[in-house]
Amino acid sequence: MADPHGFLTFTERELPARRPVPIRLMDYSEIYESGDPAQLRRQASRCMDCGVPFCHQGCPLGNLIPEFNDAMYRGELPRAVELLHATNNFPEFTGRVCPAPCESACVLGINQPAVTIKQVEVSIVDQGFAAGLITPVVPDRITGQTVAVIGSGPAGLAAAQQLTRAGHTVVVYEREDRLGGLLRYGIPDFKLQKHHIDRRLSQMRAEGTRFETGVEIGRDIELFELRARFDAVIVATGATVARDMPLTGRDLDGIEFAMDFLVPSNRSQAGSAAELPIDAAGKNVVIIGGGDTGADCLGTALRQGAASVTTLAIGAKPPTERGADSPWPMVPRIFEVQSSHEEGGTRRYLASTTRFVGDGAGRVRGIEVAETRFADGRRVPTPGTEHVIDADLVLLALGFSGPETNSIDLDTRAGGAFERDEDYASIPGVFVAGDAGRGQSLIVWAIAEGRAAAAAVDRFLTGSTRLESPVRPTDAEFKC
Repeated sequence: MADPHGFLTFTERELPARRPVPIRLMDYSEIYESGDPAQLRRQASRCMDCGVPFCHQGCPLGNLIPEFNDAMYRGELPRAVELLHATNNFPEFTGRVCPAPCESACVLGINQPAVTIKQVEVSIVDQGFAAGLITPVVPDRITGQTVAVIGSGPAGLAAAQQLTRAGHTVVVYEREDRLGGLLRYGIPDFKLQKHHIDRRLSQMRAEGTRFETGVEIGRDIELFELRARFDAVIVATGATVARDMPLTGRDLDGIEFAMDFLVPSNRSQAGSAAELPIDAAGKNVVIIGGGDTGADCLGTALRQGAASVTTLAIGAKPPTERGADSPWPMVPRIFEVQSSHEEGGTRRYLASTTRFVGDGAGRVRGIEVAETRFADGRRVPTPGTEHVIDADLVLLALGFSGPETNSIDLDTRAGGAFERDEDYASIPGVFVAGDAGRGQSLIVWAIAEGRAAAAAVDRFLTGSTRLESPVRPTDAEFKC
């Protein structure tokens, strides 16, 4: 414990300043200004180095949080970098886009604002790269075993890096023109600028991982062909099938899935697309779904110049403080103001969409909503409260139901994810990691599963493993 009085001396939670809203709406750059080293050291000093650090329980990766907080407080950046990468391949991703369940479990959070673990984490990796401390880890021997990884999102990349470092020859297949999965085209640059991905990919290439882009399984090569060509295959395609809302008027033009809106916008920022097939400029935009994807749509629509943006959530507005139904160290359901919510738009709660309203020419002009009520444990619209909200563009940000299964011939289980056993194996020699097997989840879970699946593949190929693996989630956790 670096400073036994730190949490008593510094009781406030401090984060770097965000760029002014009028300025950041003019571009897609990340929203945070440069951090203050003294502020970061104060926050690291607040870590109590608990006898039982519940932040470990909150983090699926089991990050060594008290240890790297101590290192940053003492100014020992090389030790902090080593501790952070001992459990997490890509802290620059989790430090920017993970909702930080570790902070919800922080013991200090019982009666004070939690330690800014996420900010300490991202500062370590950014400073580590700047200081030249994060370099390729080249294996000292090659096993002669080969592994194909399908998908270059966080699960696929984590598995590939672990297996490459173990000495296996790994090829990652990605159907898009650039690597990164939804990190690349699903998350806007104002949350994750893509040079962070490219920097890590350069490290992986130097370590020996090979990448093939523009290759789609089921179109360019079949799964069984990959299995015949490689000693093992990992399916890490994510859960990209969007949840729909099959109501009256759903076939009207102007009703789009969130990713069909976000991906072209992110391609445009990357220089991969000249025109936007879905443009919010000058339109009244309604976003159905109040989660992270909905917030990404909000920030993007505002930057495109939408006339108005309204976000609808079917449930009640969450409380501003942890409720009795989610006591520490559970992840609480509280009212969250993301950076996009600071920038504009209207948020409405208890709004049940009942139908989409057309303009008579086949295009949406509004959404009919009613006040949500609870009946027999279900959320249903209240008769007599229906009214229409103007909408020229409707974005469905309702989450994802599972992986695309039409091109990968594996059994699925209830919920739509690919079937697999306790060792991540679906069929002999074919393993499933990340959202493809777990269902829609967090980036930190994707990295944890990529690491765990890599350890399982290494055992399959060699009979044992030297790879670190997070604890296997229980069946109860799978159902969360």
